[in-house]
Amino acid sequence: MQKIMREVQFREAVCEAMSEEMRRDSSVFLLGEEVAEYNGAYKASKGMLEEFGPERVIDTPIAELGFAGIAVGAAMNGLRPIVEFMTWNFAILAADQIINHAAKMLQMSGGQYNVPIVFRGPNGTAGQLAATHSQSFESMYASIPGLKVVTPFTPYEAKGLLKSAIRDNDPVLIMESEKMYGDKGMIPEGEFLVPIGKANIRRKGDAVTIVSFGKILKTVHEAADQLEKEGIEVEIIDLVTIRPLDLDTIVESIKKTNRLVIVEESFPVASISSEVAYRVQRNAFDFLDAPIVRLCQTDTPFAFSPPLIEEALPQVKDIMEAVKSVAYVA
Repeated sequence: MQKIMREVQFREAVCEAMSEEMRRDSSVFLLGEEVAEYNGAYKASKGMLEEFGPERVIDTPIAELGFAGIAVGAAMNGLRPIVEFMTWNFAILAADQIINHAAKMLQMSGGQYNVPIVFRGPNGTAGQLAATHSQSFESMYASIPGLKVVTPFTPYEAKGLLKSAIRDNDPVLIMESEKMYGDKGMIPEGEFLVPIGKANIRRKGDAVTIVSFGKILKTVHEAADQLEKEGIEVEIIDLVTIRPLDLDTIVESIKKTNRLVIVEESFPVASISSEVAYRVQRNAFDFLDAPIVRLCQTDTPFAFSPPLIEEALPQVKDIMEAVKSVAYVA
């Protein structure tokens, strides 16, 4: 039987996921800055206070370390908190709780304490927000054993991944974007989950594999459309989950294309593209017919000036040039 599909915004998909899981499981609750009375900084919790009340939808002070610590303690005692950060840039203040407590507690307690907790919020650049509000943190957190890191790109994934994350017994970090909350997409009616740890082939092609994730995929798709007009069919793989990394999907694509370009918004040093490039050359070196090319944010703090913002991030022309640089290598 064919499922009925409907169009929703990214923020609505997030709200549906949290609400459905809170109806299903009384141990799930939401806390964070402006999540209750204001319906969320990006309106991703609209209507939830009215439905679930102030004991399960909790406005916190502007104190990320404090409310992240409260949530970790609650998770250790059998609850399933969802922590919303207004931005992952602010969550630097909560890094001690995320890295030293949520991530390590299962191991440090000898398996006695799970920490089933979700940390979510917008990540990366979002226009003229300058250096301290424009950073991408996937690689930082993905380097920590005990954490899972996911980056939904569509409303379908925003809902399905969040539901899976809430049910997971380990800490899951969800990296969203201010620039994606208004994006629209189709989701099915009824219950569905998107598995953590599985990449998604967004576009089929046989010339070059492009691996990417997050909102920069919009730019990657624009470049792919232009390349198609020139007869170059690229295959686009969205990692979806940063940790654990789905290497098998990447390798299978490279067996077909023999070429790899990786595009991300993070800084180039110790980045996700660094890890992907290492694992590919370690596990699929014989299938590569050209050097791997990485496109990252420039190795400098982010600017406020629009021309400098554009210069700092991979653009359509940069991706096209990178693809062509490997596509024509014999």
